[in-house]
Amino acid sequence: MTRLGIFPVSYKVRGKKIIIVGGGAEALAKARLAIKTDAHVVVIARKIEADFSSLDLENVHFDVREEVFAAHHLHNAALVFVGDEGPDAEIAKRLAKEAGLPLNVVDQPDLCDFFTPAIVDRAPISVAISSEGEAPVLARLVRAQIEAALPLHLGKLASLAGGLRHLVEKLIHSGDRRRKFYQELLASPQVEVALGAGDQDKANQWANHLLVDHANVDQRSGFVHLVGAGPGAEDLLTLRAQRVLQSADVIVHDQLVPEGVVQMGRRDAERVPVGKAKGRHSFTQKRINKLLVQLAQEGKQVVRLKSGDPMIFGRAAEEIEAMDAAGVEYAIVPGVTAAAAAASDAHLPVTLRNVASGVVYATAHGANDTAVTHWATLAKSGLTLGIYMGKSIMKEVAAQLIAEGLSSTTHVGIVVNAGRANSERCLSSLQEISNQAPQLADGPAIVFVGEAVASGKWLNEIEQPSNELELDGDTRPDMQVA
Repeated sequence: MTRLGIFPVSYKVRGKKIIIVGGGAEALAKARLAIKTDAHVVVIARKIEADFSSLDLENVHFDVREEVFAAHHLHNAALVFVGDEGPDAEIAKRLAKEAGLPLNVVDQPDLCDFFTPAIVDRAPISVAISSEGEAPVLARLVRAQIEAALPLHLGKLASLAGGLRHLVEKLIHSGDRRRKFYQELLASPQVEVALGAGDQDKANQWANHLLVDHANVDQRSGFVHLVGAGPGAEDLLTLRAQRVLQSADVIVHDQLVPEGVVQMGRRDAERVPVGKAKGRHSFTQKRINKLLVQLAQEGKQVVRLKSGDPMIFGRAAEEIEAMDAAGVEYAIVPGVTAAAAAASDAHLPVTLRNVASGVVYATAHGANDTAVTHWATLAKSGLTLGIYMGKSIMKEVAAQLIAEGLSSTTHVGIVVNAGRANSERCLSSLQEISNQAPQLADGPAIVFVGEAVASGKWLNEIEQPSNELELDGDTRPDMQVA
């Protein structure tokens, strides 16, 4: 096993000095990092060449001294950076070693007692990424990914939690209940919205309300998030959805949400599968509605995890109606809908100038003659159709669209397992499909109909079958159900 050559620590510098020896670009880079702390930052060089006035020095204890480096400069120092070559650099290295002070020499890892990590700053929260001087560019790339994942108000949230510590200890005597309070505080959508809007007073009100709830545990109320899990690829889950999943006590998830996405929830969260497949309705919609209300009334933080987007063919309206009737608080986290992922896989612009003026998403599940007539009218008017749950009745729908006056040469594009590593796609026509439905890979499919379809990039690797396919999948079309 590869072992670290460093021991990661957080080093106290408040009330002490950070010494930076050098007046050039490297010294400026170190100063830009050092002024993020409460230390007294001192830059010392015989000649100052960089423009240190460009730094944001508001409320920062910062000095630039154009003088020869000497031992007295190290008084009350915590760290020493050497940024330039020259006589002062050699003196600083020797004196820092003699004084037993941690030393960092830019671009000379063998002379360093410590390395400067790539830092994500959400003071008082900080995340440091170090490559032990081996790959600083990679460390910065990792930092950028973490920066994107952490909300800007995270530091304010940490300060809010810290300010409540003594009151929490006074009101909540159980360590487990305190942990539960902090978990819910840090994941509270009300506090998040208030801090995101810069309303500290409102955030404090919500935090105190939550504390009172936890101090009187029998009176606690829960919360439900309706979360879109996207088409199934973990990296298409939104950052907000990831944060909400980490706060869940219970994850109520649909059948077609992959296990990898469900596992992105809090490790000790309860998982409740409520998938509905054709002929296998383990949970009716009414039962799901009742379960969400019941869990929230028990004080649970609930994530209702739906494939695709909860507001597109997701039956979210019924769950919302049930929660409104019961007085349960909830929020909605949008997701990447299956048709959007399918269009991206096929490089298909579903709206195209002078070809397709719009797009209509529809579900073939339960479609009757009136619905198909309507689709044909829309397609003839220049719209692209994105049809969910059309896999098993594709042949019949194609024949009906032709009968309703849509040209038999109209392009049809099919994407199976959209957004996933095993995504497949093919291009056909209404005439070809009405004669014989194509053999499709296992998995949910989206069917696009319209002249814009030809502009996509398609792989015609789907063979023709000897007979028609049977319907498989869930009854929720936005879950890419066939």
